[in-house]
Amino acid sequence: GEKITRLIEYATNRFLPLILVCASGGARMQEGSLSLMQMAKIASALYDYQSKKKLFYVSILTSPTTGGVTASFGMLGDIIIAEPNAYIAFAGIRVIEQKLNTTVPEGSQTAEYLFHMGQFDLIVPCNLLKD
Repeated sequence: GEKITRLIEYATNRFLPLILVCASGGARMQEGSLSLMQMAKIASALYDYQSKKKLFYVSILTSPTTGGVTASFGMLGDIIIAEPNAYIAFAGIRVIEQKLNTTVPEGSQTAEYLFHMGQFDLIVPCNLLKD
């Protein structure tokens, strides 16, 4: 979290566009409150970057992008791009089904499903992203 925050601050101070490629298995949830606070620190730096400086942030979601990354900076991009067939979720299917006592529809945590629900702007294969 500290490295990402410093990257955002660097881009902010130099008025640079920012592209973050997100990939996380949601480890922050198991690491405790100090790790969770990193999400808030990153989101705060992005707020300064986007709202105060009016700079451009692109978030690229790879597989998997879950947990705190999805809940924070992964979904804060001015443009959000996902790779095809990426697994993107806040919580795993088992956790959702246990907590809500309901069945999660198959495929509901894939990039394609979430794209059709309006979650992302684009789905782009990795080999085309450099262009």
